[in-house]
Formats: sequence, C-alpha cells, structure tokens
Amino acid sequence: MPTDLINADFVYLLAGVSLLLAVVLPYALRSAALSAPVVLLGVGVLAGLLPLPAEVVLTPSDDRPFIEHLAELTVIVSLMGVGLALDRPLSFRSWASWRRWGTTWRLLLLAMPLSIAATAWLGWWVLGLAPASAILLGAVLAPTDPVLASDVQVAGPTTDEEDEDQEDGAVDERDEVRFALTSEAGLNDALAFPFVYLAILVVGAGSAMDWGLKWVAWDLLGKIAVGAAVGIVVGWSLAKAAFQSRVRSVRTAETGDPLLVLAAVLLSYGAAEVAQGYGFLAVFACAMALRSFDRTDAYHALMHGVVERLERLLTLVVLLLLGVAISSGLLGALSWRGAALGIALVLVVRPLTTWVALRVGPRPRDRVGDHHLQPRERWVTAFFGIRGIGSIYYLAYATGQNPFSGTDTLWATVGFVIAFSVVLHGISATPAMAWLEKRRTQPA
Repeated sequence: MPTDLINADFVYLLAGVSLLLAVVLPYALRSAALSAPVVLLGVGVLAGLLPLPAEVVLTPSDDRPFIEHLAELTVIVSLMGVGLALDRPLSFRSWASWRRWGTTWRLLLLAMPLSIAATAWLGWWVLGLAPASAILLGAVLAPTDPVLASDVQVAGPTTDEEDEDQEDGAVDERDEVRFALTSEAGLNDALAFPFVYLAILVVGAGSAMDWGLKWVAWDLLGKIAVGAAVGIVVGWSLAKAAFQSRVRSVRTAETGDPLLVLAAVLLSYGAAEVAQGYGFLAVFACAMALRSFDRTDAYHALMHGVVERLERLLTLVVLLLLGVAISSGLLGALSWRGAALGIALVLVVRPLTTWVALRVGPRPRDRVGDHHLQPRERWVTAFFGIRGIGSIYYLAYATGQNPFSGTDTLWATVGFVIAFSVVLHGISATPAMAWLEKRRTQPA
C-alpha cells in the first residue's frame, strides 16, 4: 500500500480517537480536579513519541500559515461563544452599565499593559532578546485565553425570565470572578493586537518618529474603533433579521436554526478585516449585539450550543497538535532561563499585575458599583490568567509579517508557557472555584 495512503489512514484514525475524546472527556471529568485540555495535551505528547506521519507533526518554520489560520479560526469561534455567554449588558448610553464592567476595564487597561511591559523586560533581560522580539513576547503572552478558560468562565447565556434584574431588565451574573475572567478573555485578545503591531513596526522600521504617530492613531485607536463599529453593525443587523424580520423564513429565532451564529462569526470577522479593523474585537462586539436582542429568548442558548461544540472540536485539534509538536522538538530551543521566565509569568507577573490593577480606584460599598471583588476573589481572578491558543495565533501572525531574531526561542518559550498554564490551571480550576464558592456560602 502506498505510504501516502497509510499516512492518510493514520490521520483518520487519530481524528476518530480525538473526536471520541472530545465527546467523552467533558462529561467524564465534570467533577474531577482535571480538565479536558490537560488530558488532550497529554495524549498529544504521548502520540508525538510514536513514529507519526510527517503530516501530523507541525513545525513553525514549515507550517506557519496553517498554524496561524487554525488558531485564528479557533479563537474567533471562541470569542463568539464568550460574547453570547455574557448576560451583563453594555450600553453606550448607560454610564451605570459601564460601571458594572469596572473590573473588566481594570484588567484590560491596567493589568494587561503592565503584564506586557514586565514580560518584555524579562525577555530582554533574562533571555537576551532583541527589543522587537521582547515586545512581541510580551504581547503574545499578555492576553488570557477565551478557548481554554471554560472551567473558570460563565457557563452560558441565561434565558429564564425570572432571572431578570428588577432595575433595568438586564440579566446579570451572580459570580463576579467568572464574569471578570470571561469578559477579560473576550476583549483582551483584540486589545493585545496593537502591541503585536508595535513589535512588527519596531523590527521593520527605523526610529520611533517614523511610525509612532501612526501606531497611536491607527493601530492603537483607529483599528479598535473600526472593529467595534463593524461588529456592532453586523450583530445588530443579524439580530434584527433573526428576531424581527417580516419574512418568516428569515426569522431564524422563530424557526430555531442556530447556524446563524456561524454566519455571524465569519461575517463580522471578515467585514472587520476587510475594513482594516480588528476582527477579534468585531466578533466579540457582534456577539454582544446579538445577545442584546430579547435576552430571555432560548435562541441565544441554541446558538451558544453550536459555537461551544465547534470550539471544543477545534480546541481538541490544536491541543493534540501542540502536544505532538512538544514531544517532537518544539521545546528544543527552550533554556532554563526561558522556562524560569514562563513560570514567573504565570505565577508572579500575571497575579501581581492583576492584583495591583484590581486594587486601583474607588471601592464603593454596594455590589453594583464599579469594583466589587472581595480580597479572596481578587486573588483567584489574578491567578487564572490562562495562556493558550491566542498566543499561538499572534506569534504565527507576527513572524509571518517580519523576520524576528530568536524565533526558535520565542516559539519554545510560548509553547512551554501554554503547556505549563494548561496543566497548572487545568488541575487547579475545579478545586479553586469550589473553594471560592464554599467561602461565599459560609456566614460571615
């Protein structure tokens, strides 16, 4: 039998085993202190020790475009799921709704830039990276991952009418930690992009005078505005058609066809990218706009279910391939300094910068204010800064735009950080959230 047919058959076998794991693991591990991503990564590492076909073993140097687009698709699907899962409204016309997101703004505007700066400095000082490569390392490892953080995020959209908030009709999360981690993951994948572009500009241009103004005006501000606007328009238009169209066949909320959500993912992302905005932000904004229509309608849960299953499948593929790559040489360029930096990022940089950010600003007494995390909740929020598939996308994208020095070191360090984060947070997520919930229910 030809070798290429044998290889193809092996890929089908691996895909079948993977799908079986995707179906079984989430339910089998529901009450265990172990997450499905940990198992999937481990299966990939073990599979990489076997004599696999070359098609299964991906390398950043040879397969960068495929890695980039696979990670890209996984992230945008996950961002749609995150946006649909959030019950807390965000209205441009309501200052109270912006205050309810106060924890999220601190995580995005304070914790993330601090984390980027600290990681970039460590990359330059500890690993000896060039300034552009150090900035890139900080940028790709700054955002928390919406794909792998499901164990510490909100479960999904609430559609029961009895759960509506009596003041403004908005359904609100009762768990501020889960809301903070979910909303942060939904937004910081887009807001890390300006710093990725900063690294690209530093490695490809001369002095800051040549690109500084353009970076601030367009990469930092303009693209964010375009991405948010495109996402809101696409989401509002699709929701208007799904819920209120005069043509019954177009009212998918009435017919119950949830595949509209896949059109929303691709339309919002594609439209924003064509308009030169941030597609990640557009997908999240589109999901939020869709969610704003008739929050008690069960159609939101149907759409979220489709996205959740597709996300699970894509995550499975990425983690298996990452595990195979790890045991096939991805970490070959990892030094003890790189490993120490990765451990410090997860255990020191993220928790410390987040704790500082959450301590800043007024802390009103009522829990409807813009800062309502208790001390133990702040520490849990600070600890669960899960790194994952978004980092893979950013690194693959940036290294395809301009040549960076120390690329092998960057890939090895990022791969190690993701694996360390998946294992550490995957093992600790269930007991940590159970501990926090137990403390909440105990009398003061």
